[in-house]
This record gives sequence, C-alpha cells and structure tokens, in this order.
Amino acid sequence: MEGQEQDVHLSEVLEVAAEAGHILLENGAEISRVEDIMLRISSHFGVDSGNFFVLSNGIFTTGSVDKVRSSGGQTETYANVEFIPLRGIQLSKVVAVNRLSYDISFGLCTLEQARERLRLIRQAPGKPAWELILGSALGSGGFCAVFGGGWLDCAAAFTVGALLYAFILLVSSRYLSKIVGGICNALLATLLCILCHRIGFGSSLSNIVIGAIMPLIPGVPFVNGVRDLANSDYIAGLTRLTDAMLGFVCIALGVALGFVLDGWFFGGMLNLEGMSVSPQTAALFTQAAAAFVATLAFAALFGVPRPQYLTVGVIGAVGWTACLLLTRLAGCSPTVAVILSSMLICVCSRAAAIWQRCPAQVFLLCGIFSLVPGAGIFWFTYHLVSGEFALASASGFVAIKAAVGIVLGIILAMELPQWLFSGRQPGPRKAVH
Repeated sequence: MEGQEQDVHLSEVLEVAAEAGHILLENGAEISRVEDIMLRISSHFGVDSGNFFVLSNGIFTTGSVDKVRSSGGQTETYANVEFIPLRGIQLSKVVAVNRLSYDISFGLCTLEQARERLRLIRQAPGKPAWELILGSALGSGGFCAVFGGGWLDCAAAFTVGALLYAFILLVSSRYLSKIVGGICNALLATLLCILCHRIGFGSSLSNIVIGAIMPLIPGVPFVNGVRDLANSDYIAGLTRLTDAMLGFVCIALGVALGFVLDGWFFGGMLNLEGMSVSPQTAALFTQAAAAFVATLAFAALFGVPRPQYLTVGVIGAVGWTACLLLTRLAGCSPTVAVILSSMLICVCSRAAAIWQRCPAQVFLLCGIFSLVPGAGIFWFTYHLVSGEFALASASGFVAIKAAVGIVLGIILAMELPQWLFSGRQPGPRKAVH
C-alpha cells in the first residue's frame, strides 16, 4: 500500500511538472527554461528521480520510485511523451509559469494549488484582437521610421500593418497552413504597400514594405534558437533556426510574388532607386522614439504582460540608439555596431529580468527587433526579382552579416555570469533568466 501511494505521488508530481513544461514550450519559452522549471517543481516535491528530455516540439518525462514491489520485484516507474506544437506566442503565460515555479520552490504553493494555477494559466485568454491589430499597426509604422521612412510613409505602413494583422486573425491563422499563410501574409502586405505607393500615399515604397513586413519576421524562433545553441541544446537550436529560416523564405517569396504580380498587371517592374533616409525621421531623438513605439508594439504581439511594456520599449530604444551612435559617431562598421548593440540589449534584458522578476526572454525577444535585418531581406528579394543578381548577393550578404552579428552578441552576453546581475554567487545549477 505504501508503494502504491508513493507511485501515485510520483505520477502526480511529474504530471504537474510536465503540464508546466507543456505551457512553457507551446508559448515560446526556450528549452533550458522548460527543463529548469520542470526540475525545480519536481525536486521541491521530493521527486528527484524525474528525468526530462525537451525538444522544440516535444517533452519526454520519466521517473522511478526507489522502492521495489513486494510482488514481482519490479521498480515503480512513470513515463510520458507529449507532442507540443507551437501555436502562438503568449509570453504572459511563460511569466506566469515562471512565477509559479518560484512560489512552489519557496513553499508557497501545494501540489493541488499548482495544478489549479496551471489550469487557469492555460485557459487565460490572449490579447484582444484590437490590441494585436493596433500593435501590428504601430510596429509597422514605427519600424518604417526606424528604417528611414518619412511621416507619410509611416502612415501608409501603419495602415497596411493594421489590415495585415486583421487578415492574419480572420483568415491566415484559421484556414491556412504555416507555409502558405506566411507567403500569403507577405504577398498581401506587399500588394497593399504597392497600392499605397501608386495612389500617392507615401513616397518611399521600400521603407513602407520594410515596415509593413516586420510583424511577420520570425524573431521568436530565431532568438530562441540562438539561446538554445548557446545552452548546448543543439537539436532544438538547429530546429528553431531552421523554422526561422523557413519564415524568412516565406516572407521573401510573398514579397517577390507581389512585385511580380504588379509587374504583370502594369507591364513592368517598379523601379526603386535604393534605400533612402528621410530627413523628417533621421534625428537621433526621433529614431529613439520610433524604436520605443515599435518595440512596445511588438510586446503586444508577443503577449508580454502589460506591466512590462514600458521596460520593453526602453530596452528597444536603448539598443537602437546605441547602434546609431556607434555607426554615426564612433565610426564602427554596421556589423560591429550590431554585435555591440545586441550585447547591450541582452545585458539590459538580463538586468530587467532580475529587477522585474520576469524571464529575460520577455525583454530580449522584443528589444532585439530593431536590429533584425528587415531591410536586407527586402532588398535581396527585390534585386533577385529584378534580375540584378550582383546587387541581390550584396544585399543578402549584408542581411546575413547582421543576423550573425545578432547571434554573436546574444551568445557573448549570455556567457556573462548570472551573479553579475543577481548579486548572488551561483549554486550547483545555473538559474535561467
């Protein structure tokens, strides 16, 4: 009877730990955080024999009881395998599970209370549609200014961003597969931008398109893939980076198809002169304000808790301002500026994680967006469709260098010891922030 009660306790604890891991993984948490929180929960309730193997879309949970049955001499065991598709990013749920795990480790929550809180977290609604549409609109308009668009260009990108996310919520996310939906989203955004340009709503088509497609950039799998690789989770890291690359390819195909369809209809490709920077938005203060608004808008798209919106916006503005200062005043190359700015954003995110008791991922995912090479992706696609292969190669190489710079910056900043931020010497296991 005692062995059976111990077995029930084992299964209940591991089920709660697996449920917490399930919520984390399907809402965009990195692998190391999922493993750390599952181990924290199981260890607190005395189940140190739990073993968790977490992949990018699955969790393997096993455990055994150190007691042999009187009949048959078999050890009590537990095993569970779950397939967990990534449905949508809701970082507020990652924050809630992270706080629950600390409440459990401090003895503030029983096993049944933890189960109930996990049920409420899973059932919590996401951001309302109006907030997501507004976030997409503000993000598109803000990043249009960041990449050099004028005020009318920003207004056009704002409009396209709103219409784009309405399409995503009503059509793409409901009826289309991930690949087809990604291509259709980019195609619709491109066609709407071209329409705005042809009717005189905005002068710089390139900046309008770049701003409008920013809500489609797969920043979550890209950043999480980098962090997984930095934590030696190579399988999950490569899987997520592959997913991010697929997202970039879908955007490129959609943009290319939009320009091709426009060329067929009007009898020729639109001739773009190259990247331009409007004097209306070129001032450093304007750029910082635009980065703040755009980054804060992406906090809504990623389901960041509202109390963290302000900090997220500040970190994004600080990172982009640092990049501009390094290139404009310090004479750094764009790649070096991206590396150093990525490090600064990551360091600020880790510090904010301690200050606000949130995962650093909440701040990093949004803050890094101002450095994402959206312009490079657009120009690579445009030159490729135009048959200008030399220019396409040059633009693609610039985008790759920026992406590699972000990767290096995040990895270097993540190597800094945690005690620099928390003020506590590390224990036997490194905490994840």
